[in-house]
Amino acid sequence: MNQGQQSGEAKHEDDDAALTEFLASLMDYTPTIPDDLVEHYLAKSGFQCPDVRLIRLVAVATQKFVADVASDALQHCKARPAPVVKDKKQQKDKRLILTMEDLSKALREYGVNFKHPEYFADSPSTGIDPATREE
Repeated sequence: MNQGQQSGEAKHEDDDAALTEFLASLMDYTPTIPDDLVEHYLAKSGFQCPDVRLIRLVAVATQKFVADVASDALQHCKARPAPVVKDKKQQKDKRLILTMEDLSKALREYGVNFKHPEYFADSPSTGIDPATREE
């Protein structure tokens, strides 16, 4: 064997050891998404696996995906121009409001095309008769 083949095998063994260690660490980790929920959706899609480590691996990947989408949606929310506020009390309140449009843009970046139905309201007063609306 030459030097390149030996270093390639050593790297492969290091990768295997790292993977084994990572999978073992999943047994001690409690993911945000419960194992039962992950098992339910995996079974619903036709996948069944008795290995808890694999279930937790899917839970961790799902948690990362949701966190990435939420972070990207927040960036879209921050990039949106702020509405003009006339009241000084409202000017101090700089809370961000995450809309379905922000979430749709973030999901689109990950290849998920999400469109809410036409009857969906982004504000509680949408669809209410203007004469009965309390503002």
